[in-house]
Amino acid sequence: MKAAFLPDRGVVKVSGEDARNFLNGLVTTDVTLLQPGLGRFGALLTPQGKITADFLITEAPAGHGGGFLIDAPRALAQNLADKLGFYKLRAKVAVENISDSMGVLAVWEGEPAVKPDLAFADPRHEGLGWRILVPEDLKHKVAGLIGADLVDSDAYEAHRIALGVPRGGLDFMYSDAFPHETNMDRLHGVDFDKGCYVGQEVVSRMQHRGTARTRIVRVTLEDFSPETGVAVLGGDKQLGTMGSTAGGHGLALVRIDRVADALDAGLPLTAGGLAIRLTDPNDVRTPPKQTVA
Repeated sequence: MKAAFLPDRGVVKVSGEDARNFLNGLVTTDVTLLQPGLGRFGALLTPQGKITADFLITEAPAGHGGGFLIDAPRALAQNLADKLGFYKLRAKVAVENISDSMGVLAVWEGEPAVKPDLAFADPRHEGLGWRILVPEDLKHKVAGLIGADLVDSDAYEAHRIALGVPRGGLDFMYSDAFPHETNMDRLHGVDFDKGCYVGQEVVSRMQHRGTARTRIVRVTLEDFSPETGVAVLGGDKQLGTMGSTAGGHGLALVRIDRVADALDAGLPLTAGGLAIRLTDPNDVRTPPKQTVA
């Protein structure tokens, strides 16, 4: 079993007697289902339905002060805290960026021997394993406690990419992508039955009309790794852009209809002049039915 402290992740705490209902009215996931030891994947959207920040969220037990802990990109943590504060109005909640004192340990390829209080299974994909919220200076102690080998965060990145799970800022740009485009609907990040939240009308319309034609898909690299951001081509026609890569695997944000047409025409796929291929052609043909964890 492996564990890696993720320096790119931060933690925002939302507490107070109104915290649950406050969050539930803002984000894409159903916060009413949360309890200590469980986690959910969600996002705060713009009113136009685009992702401001995506995150994992869990409920802290009473021994840790209660409230909700949001595992978010560290570069966005303060901005997320500010945006949540903007929506607070008269709600009895407190929002705090605690990234300087609390971080994220990812654990995969096994089951923790013991589960610390702030541990939860990653709800996006079974293969991603567990998340444990912990101060960085305790990472060695916690890894030993759960029976994991502490490795560099690059190992987790390679694992994430191989599983086809996007990372904001690399595989898509914040404030420029809809949840469907980043596969949040396939990664249990959108609850279509929970009721209103910011941007909900746009997301529901895309779901019911099936209008998501841009998706992040898995690609296999034939040789060297293309640079992030270079164009993906089918023949000489641009189909999308390349995202993150590692160990012969990569992710790309593409127009799935155009990629399907290129495959049907037998056109080679390239990125930055390097050959790539879809890991699973079904990624652009028959979308899996969405579920919510």
